[in-house]
Amino acid sequence: MKIFYKILLLSLIMSCSPDKEAVQEEESTDKKENPSASGFNISGSDPRAIEIADSVVLAMGGRENYDNLRYLAWNFFGARDLIWDKKTDRVRIDIPAQKTTYLVNVSTMEGKAKVNDMEVTQPDSLQKHMQIAKEIWINDSYWLVMPFKLKDSGVTLKYAREDTLKSGLIMDVIELTFDGVGVNPENKYEVYVDRADRLVRQWAYFKDASQSTPSAVWPWDNYMEYNGVFLSANRSDGKGPHNIRVYEDLADATFESFRTPEFNF
Repeated sequence: MKIFYKILLLSLIMSCSPDKEAVQEEESTDKKENPSASGFNISGSDPRAIEIADSVVLAMGGRENYDNLRYLAWNFFGARDLIWDKKTDRVRIDIPAQKTTYLVNVSTMEGKAKVNDMEVTQPDSLQKHMQIAKEIWINDSYWLVMPFKLKDSGVTLKYAREDTLKSGLIMDVIELTFDGVGVNPENKYEVYVDRADRLVRQWAYFKDASQSTPSAVWPWDNYMEYNGVFLSANRSDGKGPHNIRVYEDLADATFESFRTPEFNF
């Protein structure tokens, strides 16, 4: 009888203990999660396109690693330098050729501007320049982190087709359209996803979603790893983002002072 009770007690303990494989599977699933932003058009999007979008984020290092990147800095088209505090939405934009610096919080639209080496102090003019700064950030950051924004608010995803690049790589092409978001909501993009490794290899821009042929097609290549996240820069056509850097800590003066930060762009 004592042996029976010992066996029964052991069974109860085992039944109450979490299964190791189940816990590992749950943790693995958590790391693969790529939640939709509020307002993403999930009902109007293709399940296949959503699945591809999620696989892209996973291939690029995962949503968690991306969210953990605090400060992203890069040069855009050789024309301007940006530093983005992803946690607080503070952005610094330096445009050397115009002797212009924008310091803006793209959520609150508060900040400072120096244009042609003169600080903008008139409130209406300052708000105008804060809006310009936000639109620059929207555009330039999209060129950098678009694959992590495939399920943003106002986005609809459709599976367009299978295609093959000149290199012979087989692509799944997904289509992005926008509803009332972004600087130009009438735009459309086609994103070419490598069927083998699920990385974006090319994107096509349509100035108007009704167009049958793209306005431009650009490569999305030359990936490098940044704190566990794979980003594309210094692309083979020479366009887009260059010189990506990530920082774990930056002085507040980076986003508050017009003085050039004490590190090299």
